[in-house]
Amino acid sequence: ELKKYNINDKIKVKVLEIKAEDQKIRVGLKQTLPDPLDWFNDKKVAQELFHLLEENNIANVLVDTAGRRDLMHMRLTTNEAFIRYVGANHPSDYPRLDDWIDRLSSWISMGLEHIHFFVHQNMEVESPLLSAYFIKQLNSKLGFDLHIPKTTLPPQKGLFD
Repeated sequence: ELKKYNINDKIKVKVLEIKAEDQKIRVGLKQTLPDPLDWFNDKKVAQELFHLLEENNIANVLVDTAGRRDLMHMRLTTNEAFIRYVGANHPSDYPRLDDWIDRLSSWISMGLEHIHFFVHQNMEVESPLLSAYFIKQLNSKLGFDLHIPKTTLPPQKGLFD
């Protein structure tokens, strides 16, 4: 395509064009140290923050970290749930995922339209197992028909297989 142009030719280039109504912004906030706004503990500040996100159609990312659930809030600011689930490579990961099935079911009954659920943990090799379990539960309990990924691959025979 560029071969038909010469040096110093003026060309118009569109790098990225997204209509404002198609833009999706998600913000993840967490507070582990004291901060001057104290948004996590001060209900008034939290309400103002969530109202600002709602007014601007910005989704609030929920982070569920094993062992730090005290830092998790359950406040949605749009009709989508964006959850970052951090497993602990521990049997307790599965009941925590079951809790999310119940929560999502409740939110869906209240009008939730979109779910983004990101699973990861310290030893990522286990993440596909947790994801497959979660998808099976979504399909079974919420009537979804999501593809369940393969959780194991055959052994590699050679360096470039």
